[in-house]
Amino acid sequence: MTDYQIFRKSVKDFLGEALTPELRRAGELTTSVFSEFSAALAWQKKLHAQGWIAPDWPSEFGGPGWDIQQRSIFQEECKLANAPSVVMMGIQMLGPMLMHYGTEEQKQYYLPRMLSGADIWCQGYSEPGAGSDLASLKTTAVRDGDNYVVNGTKIWTSMAHHANQIFCLVRTDKAVKPQAGISFLLIDLESPGITITPIVSLDGQVEQCQVFFDAVKVPRANLVGAEDDGWSVAKSLLEFERGGHNFTIDVKKQLRKIHRQAKLTPWGEKTRAADPVFQHRLAEAEIDALALEHTELRIKGAVEAGGNPGALSSLVKVVGTELGQRLNELSIDLVGPAAAPQCLEALDPNHKGDTPVPEHALTAMAEYINNRAATIYGGTAEIQRTIIAKKVLGL
Repeated sequence: MTDYQIFRKSVKDFLGEALTPELRRAGELTTSVFSEFSAALAWQKKLHAQGWIAPDWPSEFGGPGWDIQQRSIFQEECKLANAPSVVMMGIQMLGPMLMHYGTEEQKQYYLPRMLSGADIWCQGYSEPGAGSDLASLKTTAVRDGDNYVVNGTKIWTSMAHHANQIFCLVRTDKAVKPQAGISFLLIDLESPGITITPIVSLDGQVEQCQVFFDAVKVPRANLVGAEDDGWSVAKSLLEFERGGHNFTIDVKKQLRKIHRQAKLTPWGEKTRAADPVFQHRLAEAEIDALALEHTELRIKGAVEAGGNPGALSSLVKVVGTELGQRLNELSIDLVGPAAAPQCLEALDPNHKGDTPVPEHALTAMAEYINNRAATIYGGTAEIQRTIIAKKVLGL
């Protein structure tokens, strides 16, 4: 066996022992980027005890120090074993950015707490009037001695109702061009003056919130990077959000599920797996998945060499999310009317009763609905295509 084969076996052995039936069920029923919160937190604690909670982090900051191939193997095996996802905003997004822009005090305090789960982070970027046009944000931070006083609101803030920390873009100078007057702050969500309002989504679940700031005092020591240079920090973090996500592994799991659905869905005297039209659509998706995988490996290689994903992160964000949506549509086509009922109670990992649809169709509609937002969050597909045109194609 090669070293990587030995490593893959060690990962599989760990998953076989650590993943309880309840955790596997939570992963299996995950229909968005977030698993049921209690399961996600329980899985995070197990990974932390093993030293594997932050596969992309270097060992000096508490990561396992894996190379690019080991990280890919680990992420793939977790996904295919139906491990629940961990809350990613701290470990995948803020952590790598703090390693580059944070002060030593910020690194020493916040990074270990991200790993242990003592701090759960959410992202405060979008506002009611500032989404894709993020530079038009209105939330302000005004100096007051050793503090900033923050006023305003953030919206579509994922998992804020479970988080105790938020990283925020705030306006610190209104007299300069929009991008130049923005700063990046770390804010304790238990601070006086903060109100969190959950938003019920189309599928009846709550993942997004609106967060209100009313004269919230934030220590100036919580500023990341230079004052008025938060735009540079934010762009770096968004590149990790777009390029740090492994779309290929998600697609592989979707493809595996679709193969199973096809074998269980009647088609005359056969199943849909024998349908040539279905076979053609599936083959096209599998070819696109291979191309996506190679592009993601290029990004991982750049990060391995000490860089950041750059504009390629926009490319994989567009291709990965749109391919995921195509596969959601293929899944709906396969299971047909069985996808129609909304079985919210059956998507709870603790549900014990019967379900009104076959097991292989249970998550199809919720996945389809949730994944419509994938081409919007983290930067819309239209904005990403503009970035690609400018930064990659030089247009």
